[in-house]
Amino acid sequence: MNQPPQQGPEGTAPSEEELRAAFEEEMKRIHVGDVILQTAVTLVNLAARRLGLAAEPGQDTSEEVDLDQARLGIEAVRVLLPLCPQEQADQIAPALSQLQMAYVQKAGGAPADPGGAEQPGQPASEAPSGQSAEEEERAKARAKLWTPPGA
Repeated sequence: MNQPPQQGPEGTAPSEEELRAAFEEEMKRIHVGDVILQTAVTLVNLAARRLGLAAEPGQDTSEEVDLDQARLGIEAVRVLLPLCPQEQADQIAPALSQLQMAYVQKAGGAPADPGGAEQPGQPASEAPSGQSAEEEERAKARAKLWTPPGA
């Protein structure tokens, strides 16, 4: 898809006009769906790196691990996936699921959204609105799981 610009006469760098013409020609050929698909794949790979999953054996990637960036990448892929052609979406979905599971493991099961946090002034041992402590724990666990939209 992306080809290096052609060399100008006598091996010189192409002029700005030649570069602009090559760019315009590329823009005529490219489709929005291609860019969406490429973006989704790039985000899957980037999220994997931010979770420390892309390391080769013995390679230290602790400096690359960033759970906030991984979560953002995962959420972006979730948004883009329905816009991808079905065949490619079916190939990306398992990778997305693996990223989601890895994120939950790395984050220690903590919800990404603080909306599930305890209410101020309410002791942790008390269940809200008459729920048992066991029901409350189940509700918290469900809030930590990612589920596909519409499920």
